[in-house]
Order: sequence, then structure tokens, then C-alpha cells
Amino acid sequence: MISGIVLAGGQGRRMGGVDKGLQLLRARPMIEHVLERLRPQVGEIVINANQNLERYRSFGHRVVSDAIGGFAGPLAGLHAGLQAITNPVGVTVPCDSPFLPADLVARLHDHLGDNDLAVAKTGNQAHPVFALVRQSVARNLESFLASGGRKIDAWYAALKVVEVSFDDEADAFRNINTIEELKGSEQFSGYKTR
Repeated sequence: MISGIVLAGGQGRRMGGVDKGLQLLRARPMIEHVLERLRPQVGEIVINANQNLERYRSFGHRVVSDAIGGFAGPLAGLHAGLQAITNPVGVTVPCDSPFLPADLVARLHDHLGDNDLAVAKTGNQAHPVFALVRQSVARNLESFLASGGRKIDAWYAALKVVEVSFDDEADAFRNINTIEELKGSEQFSGYKTR
């Protein structure tokens, strides 16, 4: 069984400091779209959030905040999520990618093998916040964060990582960082539903 970790702990700086996961897309919070697409793929979901905790709890899943203060980025969210999940493997997805692939977990799992992580990739671009991660790397991640590390690429460099091509679903990784991108995504429908 695999757990889902939705990363909603950022500050939304490029969107004017708003909580991105709660911004409306097609009259529903972005995180609702993410949860709808992730839920059939996993056995449980944990949401990492550092503000509006009650609002995030209203979506019916456990909410965990970063153990490391100061909005330390997606690795701090992953760390909190790995501490909370009840399965040996977790998949991370960001709250601002409402079109994520409906087969994300299956395809990453097919390639995980004996690696620590399987990371989605389109073209030459890796998408490190779309990753299948073994819970057993939590201690390594904790040490990396404690030493001041924040860059995902630098942490990955010490692990066994496989990149998985999603070139056939490149648009599914579209993330929404600005109000303009949010408006432009209202009509977007170029992704697989199943």
C-alpha cells in the first residue's frame, strides 16, 4: 500500500502570499482537484500545511506541519509527511498541480525497484515534487535538513534515484504559481481523466 503526501506548506510568494492550495479553480479550491485525482491511487492521504490548518482538515485527511520552522520548502514538507504516513512508501504531489496524472503512482511504482525514489520527468525536466519515496529515507532527510540543506537536487544526489518519463502526459505536470496561470487554467482540459 502507498500513502499520498500533498505538499501545501508553502507561502505562495509568486501568487502574492496567498495559500495556493485554497485558491479557486473552476469554483473549487485547487487542493480539491489534487485530492480527487490522487485519492484513487493511494491508501491514505496526509496533507502538509503550515497555515489555515482547520481549513485543510476540512478536506477529511490528516494535516501535518513542518517540524522545521520558517517555511523551509518542499523537503521540510516531505519530512513531515514521511513521519506521518503509515505505509513504507509515499508519493508526493504539490497542491498547485490540479491536473496530475491519474496513473502517476502506478507508473512510478513500476520503476521504483530497489531505488530510494522514483521521480517523474518530462523531456529533460525532472519534477522532484512528484516522487515515490521510501519512508526509510526519512532519517537521511532529517540529517540533510538539520545540516541546513534545502535543495532537493542536492539531497537526491546522495540517494538511489530513478527518473520516470511521462512525456505522453507532459501537460499533467502544469503547476499554477501566479494569478495569471490560475486564470489561464480555467479552460484547460488537455489531460487524461483515467
